[in-house]
Amino acid sequence: MKKKKKGSGNGAVLHRMLRGSVRYFVICILSGVTFTALELVIPQILRLTVDSVIGDKAADLPARLQRLWDAAGGAAYFRAHMLWIALALAVVGLLSAAFRYAMNLYSSIACETMVKTSRDLLYHQIQQLPWSWHMKNATGDIIQRCTSDVERIKTFFQEQFVSVFRIVVLIVLSLCCMVAMNWRLSIIALVMFPIIILYSLLFHNKIRQRFTDCDEAEGVLSTIAQENLTGVRVVRAFGREAFERERFEQQNQVYTNLWVKLCYTLSQFWAVGDVTSCLQVMLVVVFGSILCVRGDMTKGEFVSFAFYNAMLITPVRRLGRMISEMSKAGVSVDRLAEVLNAKPEQDMPDAKPAPMDRDIVFEHVSFSYETGPEVLHDVSFTIPAGKSFGVLGATGSGKSTLLKCLNKILRADSGQVLLDGENILQMSNHQVSRRMAFVAQTVPSTQMTVHDVVMLGRRPYMKFGFTEKDHQIVHSAMDRLNLDPLRGRFLNQ
Repeated sequence: MKKKKKGSGNGAVLHRMLRGSVRYFVICILSGVTFTALELVIPQILRLTVDSVIGDKAADLPARLQRLWDAAGGAAYFRAHMLWIALALAVVGLLSAAFRYAMNLYSSIACETMVKTSRDLLYHQIQQLPWSWHMKNATGDIIQRCTSDVERIKTFFQEQFVSVFRIVVLIVLSLCCMVAMNWRLSIIALVMFPIIILYSLLFHNKIRQRFTDCDEAEGVLSTIAQENLTGVRVVRAFGREAFERERFEQQNQVYTNLWVKLCYTLSQFWAVGDVTSCLQVMLVVVFGSILCVRGDMTKGEFVSFAFYNAMLITPVRRLGRMISEMSKAGVSVDRLAEVLNAKPEQDMPDAKPAPMDRDIVFEHVSFSYETGPEVLHDVSFTIPAGKSFGVLGATGSGKSTLLKCLNKILRADSGQVLLDGENILQMSNHQVSRRMAFVAQTVPSTQMTVHDVVMLGRRPYMKFGFTEKDHQIVHSAMDRLNLDPLRGRFLNQ
C-alpha cells in the first residue's frame, strides 16, 4: 500500500469513526466537568471550617452565601452544630459520586459505540478493496489493525480524551482559588507547569517512533501466526515445523526487544515526572509553612492550598501522559486511515451487464505479478458458448491466473478478455461475480454447514430465509455429491 503523509485525512477518518458516539461523549464531558467543579468545593469548606468555625477569622464568602451564613447564626451556630458541616461534605461527596458514575457510564457507552462503528467501517471497506490491495497487505496485519489498533484508539478516548476537559477545568479553577488565597505561593505551582509540558513534548516524538516500530512488528508477528495456523497442513506435509517455529521465535524476539526499548523510554518519562511532582509538593509545603509562621497565610488557607496543590499533581502529570498516549493512538489512527482511505474497487463508467451465454475470448492476454516475470504471455483462445474447456499445465504455469483474469480479480497488463465481443473490464463487477462461480484450489476452513456452503452463491440475494426452491437446490446438490448420510445432520443445523 502506498502510504500517505502521516496525519493526512485523519480528521475525516476520526469523524467517521465517532459517528453515533458524539452525543454520549458530550454527556460524559458535561458530567466530568460538573464532577470536577464539585470536587473543588470541598477544600473551600475545609478552609472555612478551619479559619472561621474552629478559628476566629471572619467568614469570607460570596454575597449570597454570606447572607445565608449570617441568617443561620454565623460561626457560633456552626461551631455548636458541626454536624451541618459534615452533612455538607457528605452531600457534595454524593453528588460528585453520582456525576462521576455518569461520566464513566457514558464514556464506556461512547467508546464501545465507536469501536462497533470503526469495525463495521473497516470490514465494509476491506470487502470492497481490490484483489491487488489484499495481495500487498498481509492478512495478519489487516486483522491487527481491526483489533489492536481499534482497541488502542478506544483506550485513548476512554482514559485520556474524556479527561482533558475536566483536567482543564480543574487546573484553571484550582489556580484561581490558589491565587486568590496567596499569589506568591501560587507562583511555585505555576513555574512547574511549563517544565512538565516541555519534557512531555521532548519525549513525544521518541515515544511515537518507538511505538510505531512496535505496532508494525506486531503486525508482522500476527501475519506469521495467521499464515501458519491457516496453512498448518502444508507446514506439516513438508516437515517445516522447526523452520516456522524458529521464524516465529525470531520475530517474537524482535517484537519483545522493541517493546523493551519503548518501556525504557517510558520509564525515563515517568521518572522525570515523579521528580518534578515531588519537587513541586516539597516547595509548596516548605514555603507555605514559612508563610504561615510569618502570619502571611492562615492555617485554613494553607490546608486548602495544600489540598488544591495535591489535586493538581495527578492531572498535570496526566497531561504529560496524554501526550505519550496520543502518540500511540496517532499511530493507530494512521494505520486505520491507510485502510479507510484506500480506493475501493469500482465499476467503469456506464458499466454493462455481463452476458454468460456467449463466447469467452482471450485476446493476446499478458500478465505478471508485481515486478516478477510474466505468468501469461500473449495468450489467445476462444471458449464457445455451452462447451467445456480444459486448461492443463504444471504448477505455477498460470491456470489460476487465467481464471482470475476472467472473473476480474486480476486485470491483464495487456490484451483483453471478451464476452460477446465486449471487454469484461467494461462490465459490472456485481454482474460478473453473480453469474460466475469457481471451486478454489485451496478452501479456507469456515464454520458454515453444508447447507450454507451450497447456498453461498444465493445468500447475498436472500433475507436469511430459505424457500422451498432453496431446499430443493440443496437436496439436489447433496444427491449429486453423494452426501445422503449427512443430509439430516447438516440440513437441520
